[in-house]
Amino acid sequence: MAQKIPFFELFQSLPLTWELRMALDGAYLTAVEVEKENRIMAIAVTVRASLGKGKEALEEAILQTYQLKEVHILQTVAVPKQEAGEKKKVDSGEVVMGAAVKGSVQPMAGLNPKMGNVVIAGKVFFADLYETRRPGVFCLTFDITDFQTSVRVTKYMQKEEKNALKKSVKPGMWLKVQGYVKLNRDGSDILLDPKNICTYPHETRQDTAPVKRVELHAHTTFSNMDALTPLNPKAGPEGNLVKRAESWGHPAIAITDHGVVQGFPDAWHSAGEIKLLYGMEGYFVNNLDDRIAVHGDKEYSFTDDYVAFDIETTGLLVKQEAITEIGAVVIRDGEIVDRFQTFVDPERHLTPEIIAKTGITDQMLQGAPKPKEALTAFLKFVGDRPLAAHNAEFDIGFIREGCRREGLDFNPTYIDTLVLAQNLLPELGKHKLDIVAEYLKLPAFQHHRAGDDAATCGLFLPHFFKKMEKDLNIHSLQAINPAMPKLRSKGQANRHPKHIILLAKNKVGLKNLYQLVSMSNLKYFKRFPLIPKNELIAHREGLIIGAACEAGELFQAVEEYKDWAELKRIAAFYDYLEIQPLSNNAFLLRKGKVKDEEELREFNRTVVRLGEELGKPVCATGDVHFLDPEDEIYRHILLDTKKFSDCDEPMPIYFRTTDEMLEEFSYLGEEKALEVVVTNTQAIADQIETFDLLPKGKLFPPRLENSEEELNRLVWDKVHELYSENPPQLIVDRLNVELGGILGKYDVVYMSAQKLVQRSLENGYLVGSRGSVGSSLVAYMSGITEVNALPPHYRCPNCKHNEFIQDGSYGCGADMPDKDCPVCGTQYVKDGFDIPFETFLGFGGGKVPDIDLNFSGEYQARAHRHAIEMFGETQVFRAGTIGTVAEKTAYGYVKKYLEARGMNPGHAEENRLALGCVGVKRTTGQHPGGLVVVPDDLDVEDFCPVQHPADAADSDIITTHFEYHCMEDNLLKLDMLGHDDPSMVRMMEDLTGVNARQIPLDDPDTMSLFTSSKALGFENDEILGPTGAVAIPEFNTKFTRQMLIDTQPKDFNTLVRLSGFSHGTDVWLGNARELIVNGTASVTETVGCRDDIMLYLISKGLDPKMSFKIMESVRKGKVKKGGFEEGWEEAMREHDVPDWYIQSLAKIGYLFPKAHAVAYVMMAFRIAWFKVHKPLAFYATFFSIRAKAFDAEYCCAGLDAVKRKIQEIWNNKDAAAVEQDLAVTLEVCYEFYLRGFRFEPISIYESDATRFVLKGNDALIPPFTAVRGLGETAALDTVEKRKGQEFISVEEFAMCCNKLSKTHIDQLKALGAFAGMADTSQITLF
Repeated sequence: MAQKIPFFELFQSLPLTWELRMALDGAYLTAVEVEKENRIMAIAVTVRASLGKGKEALEEAILQTYQLKEVHILQTVAVPKQEAGEKKKVDSGEVVMGAAVKGSVQPMAGLNPKMGNVVIAGKVFFADLYETRRPGVFCLTFDITDFQTSVRVTKYMQKEEKNALKKSVKPGMWLKVQGYVKLNRDGSDILLDPKNICTYPHETRQDTAPVKRVELHAHTTFSNMDALTPLNPKAGPEGNLVKRAESWGHPAIAITDHGVVQGFPDAWHSAGEIKLLYGMEGYFVNNLDDRIAVHGDKEYSFTDDYVAFDIETTGLLVKQEAITEIGAVVIRDGEIVDRFQTFVDPERHLTPEIIAKTGITDQMLQGAPKPKEALTAFLKFVGDRPLAAHNAEFDIGFIREGCRREGLDFNPTYIDTLVLAQNLLPELGKHKLDIVAEYLKLPAFQHHRAGDDAATCGLFLPHFFKKMEKDLNIHSLQAINPAMPKLRSKGQANRHPKHIILLAKNKVGLKNLYQLVSMSNLKYFKRFPLIPKNELIAHREGLIIGAACEAGELFQAVEEYKDWAELKRIAAFYDYLEIQPLSNNAFLLRKGKVKDEEELREFNRTVVRLGEELGKPVCATGDVHFLDPEDEIYRHILLDTKKFSDCDEPMPIYFRTTDEMLEEFSYLGEEKALEVVVTNTQAIADQIETFDLLPKGKLFPPRLENSEEELNRLVWDKVHELYSENPPQLIVDRLNVELGGILGKYDVVYMSAQKLVQRSLENGYLVGSRGSVGSSLVAYMSGITEVNALPPHYRCPNCKHNEFIQDGSYGCGADMPDKDCPVCGTQYVKDGFDIPFETFLGFGGGKVPDIDLNFSGEYQARAHRHAIEMFGETQVFRAGTIGTVAEKTAYGYVKKYLEARGMNPGHAEENRLALGCVGVKRTTGQHPGGLVVVPDDLDVEDFCPVQHPADAADSDIITTHFEYHCMEDNLLKLDMLGHDDPSMVRMMEDLTGVNARQIPLDDPDTMSLFTSSKALGFENDEILGPTGAVAIPEFNTKFTRQMLIDTQPKDFNTLVRLSGFSHGTDVWLGNARELIVNGTASVTETVGCRDDIMLYLISKGLDPKMSFKIMESVRKGKVKKGGFEEGWEEAMREHDVPDWYIQSLAKIGYLFPKAHAVAYVMMAFRIAWFKVHKPLAFYATFFSIRAKAFDAEYCCAGLDAVKRKIQEIWNNKDAAAVEQDLAVTLEVCYEFYLRGFRFEPISIYESDATRFVLKGNDALIPPFTAVRGLGETAALDTVEKRKGQEFISVEEFAMCCNKLSKTHIDQLKALGAFAGMADTSQITLF
């Protein structure tokens, strides 16, 4: 927030009319600049409503009062807000709590505890209602803002009061609150204790114009740390640009983020009937004709006379500064044959900077010719000869403006030697006049004096002409420009990117736009993703190109007062031209680049005239960066993070209504304003076709030969192998349903995963499944997952006889008692986890399968390589992610912003400002295991562009430009994470020879670990607690170990439930736990996984499809947010679903899939088996792979020392994350010691680089990486270099293993690694 000074605080004594004083009431100044020497004042003022003609009256009053020569006022119209101290009447609506609110509304900014009972009104942006630690006492708390500041409202109430609330308070509501202002507990902030709360009708901004405009230039939260316009498809018009435009009746809306198109998917999902214009504001580099060498159309031979000239000025701005000297020479046959020099009276004093730079003083200019006289003499000297200058645009611009002021004709043909030098002398890094002169070995000269500079420039010409004649066979002036592409291929001209608007007219244009985005990121990235003009021309089909904003090449040329022919040449490239509100370019006024607001208007008028002359539509755009005026503060905070010095300056680039835009451009006249605001923007939108961004619900899988036949064969072969040639009908029926939805549609998805899993198994690594893939029996039968989704059953491995148990008596096969086959006497295999297929593909197979797999972290890179080999290097991309500003990060931005300005607005306002910044794109990245595969008959740009993650131009990783989830229905995504569990299993198998897949899932000793540590040789330890779950995946945290204590699980099915509890949101605490502890329901009756809901409701007699829909709505948190759909509660009650169950569903924020839980628990149970039965191998593996912070100094110090360190960390409330990780590792070390095991000292001969080595039956030798700070590279190097060595001293070891630092050697010594070894190899003689 810029410093805001009330207008009348600075201008108290102005003689203003009563009407003008009323119009200025509440106005504040944001900038005042005075040019003392010229007595000019520029003022930026924010007013409630446009001053209209009163602005001229105000300027005149200030001019007369302060005896100024000029006064320029830039007015910004703020959103109507109540000012501090002003009370207003707000009508009440529905009562939420208490009674109707009466009384006038008090501005929040002035609240203090002395005021007592007050009334406030505003918008709620945070709300919560929760039960406190005191049973039966609830707290309603919400933050509310009037957009000047914010206040927290807090009410403690009994259950009866809570139940008496008429409606819940939610973010987005507009409320009127009556209550008492109080200090919070520590006195650091105020809060409001409410007595009465009611809603009140709030009218949002509306577009009431009869004919609506189209916004062609809008940035969203995907414009990196620059814009805040939201596109959240779940939000309404209050929080979504597309929905706002549609609610206003706009026929179309363009999305044009800076250099990216990542907002397209959200915009597409947000649109109803409104037409979406998919576009981008690109970073455009005109590498063809941005700086042509020759201007003007007259032809001259290289042998003709040329006039080289140079000027000196009072400054750089052509409209504000003046010429002080003109120097010129005539070049003929490579020689100077005539000279011209004159000083020019600038009619002002020179600044010290200009005097120091040019050596020209005020005394030297006394009596010099006036501008008209000097220019007339110069033009006479030039005659009809062509001109030459170094950086000619500057010199020509001043001469042209001087001639315009004096009424002199000036329409030369001229050549720019700077452009020629940049392209003819690529070996030079810089091409300033003196550098080029030195390179060409020209005589020394007095730089920054017009005559000398002109002579030097003139002497460049013979060299350049000769080089072009020789290399390019060019002999005349007009032949140079056509040869510029050849010149530029050699040149190194540094070009700053300009902005350009690209809109996709149709699907061809969309693909071309995507290809440009890909190229700009992969090939042309240089701070920004650049689009060269030659590439744009090659991909122009289907695109509409707009001239963009002040940062576009056309507007900058207008701003630089380039000649009309040059402006027309530039404008001719574009399909439409663009003008924007004056406030968008007010920074030019603040920076002194323009003289006044009228000059800004003239820039826009120039663009309009260009459009008229060229027959190109001129469109008024808003360059939208946020939705509403009050959102501007959030952008100030974002810009502050980028160190912009003017981040607090006003720039109201919000989404304007049609009438607001018509008012902005009223100076063009009513007819022309309507044309640029409405007619032309609609015409551009009408040129664009309506099309879907992506094919809805259509998968484009890659091709795998015979995938359909192979999948079908694999499945039925496995069925016959396990369940005989005549399998039970329930298996046949289920597979027919599943295969009916898979074959011909998703068979490639399954076979891709199957081949990758089998390859991993062949290499000795188990693969764990994630997500719902275990719900698919086809996935099990084809070998993708170990989770068998059938109901609990017995099957005979010998004669294939089987028995299915479907009475609900067992939750899974692992929990059934052992039994022998009644046919052949062989012990049955117990299997089946009872998971419905619908949770994977939906009813009727309507969902695209998402097969997520956990590979060993050691094997993941190879798995990715196999996928690339399978589908081709050019068709596989890493799944892209988009990182946005999180709430914690935003809060840090806000605190820093406020502290720098000495502001302390209170916690509620800090929260508002932070929430306003949340969700803005910060960076891009890559999914840790996700690959996206494009079929070989399509390009990736048929779906989206590609890029490097985090704009890392030197990266060899290429990711999807879109966040990968948005293409899940269209492209195969392989989710192949690296995980510790498969790595642990592999290491334990290698150490013990045990096949983990043959470990029984009902082993009683292993199961006992989840309730008792007795099987480990100790019980109820004060550090580890009653269970033996330490170091077991899924159950190792204090949270899950407490869950074990609360539930006392005795079977595998209960463990699966607990896994669901721990991974869900609002499933355990405040929900299932209370039901279980209070005896309302058992563990198996409560909801643990999403599948539980569907199976339970179907068992109660509900319609299966309704049961599925309820499950889907609950597991996504939709019921918690918006309640059950109409009829659902009634249907459940009609089928005797208990109230506690319905209430439990309503609390759930997210539910884990049962198949995922089963896969995790299977892996955890196997690892737990090793802990009981192969303990030394288990601990060696855990410490090698899972221990995040094994530090030999602490971990190898013995039982008592480990115990003390654990307690020390636990007692430190401020323990760092590293210490907390160490505490987890120390718990496992403590258990290791309790079981009678020990650590040997690190051995310089026996220790491995990274893994613990078994020593006998009771000890482990730590690796070198157990030494604090000793990394894997140094450890591997040490193990390699010690091979075959016998060391006689520490010194010899250190010299051999020279990647170890002195600190490492000292630590090894302290840990006993050199026991009995001499420090040095020297022999001492006595």
